[in-house]
Amino acid sequence: MNPEQWLTQYDDKLKQAAADAERADAALRDVGGVGSAADGQVTVRVNASGATVDLVLRAGSRDYPPEHLAQLIMKATREAQRDAANRVVAVMREFVGDSPTLDVIEKHLTEHRPAEPEEPVAAAPARARRRASDDEYFENPPTIIK
Repeated sequence: MNPEQWLTQYDDKLKQAAADAERADAALRDVGGVGSAADGQVTVRVNASGATVDLVLRAGSRDYPPEHLAQLIMKATREAQRDAANRVVAVMREFVGDSPTLDVIEKHLTEHRPAEPEEPVAAAPARARRRASDDEYFENPPTIIK
């Protein structure tokens, strides 16, 4: 092979690698994960790096004490991060195949996953629903003394 052919082939490989990198970058920008807890009362969305991008608390989440709600949010976040990591691995598999590169990516993502707590999150205790202050006022009007 003469030097010009070698340089042409090398240049083609570099262009292909750059195009693949751009496609992978575009695919990873769309990757994220979703996790939920308490039958969907808490939903968390994360981006490809595992950072929270959205938190949805449905009306029923108000029935949980603050400490319990925090545990539910963390549980949903861990689930979303696992989901995002699995999706990143799937996207990268398309570009690098089952290879040592994919093994490194997968290892890195699993090393940084938060561990699940040993104790499961218990269900929220039933609490009496609070009435709006206007309803309370009109149902039990104050006594007016003259």
